[in-house]
Amino acid sequence: MAAFSCDTCVFYVYDDETDQLYCDVEADEDDMARMFGDTNAVCPYYRSNDDYEIVRHQN
Repeated sequence: MAAFSCDTCVFYVYDDETDQLYCDVEADEDDMARMFGDTNAVCPYYRSNDDYEIVRHQN
């Protein structure tokens, strides 16, 4: 399983008020510790922001 970048995730959103990007997923403390504590961990909530990914995969 490949590690994914937050930059390409649909849950990585920009907040106009704070002028920052953040992860907009409901994760508990255990999930967050697992994702940020292990450099090889794969985010279980990752969803690609690429609408054409499925089409390329089918071809």
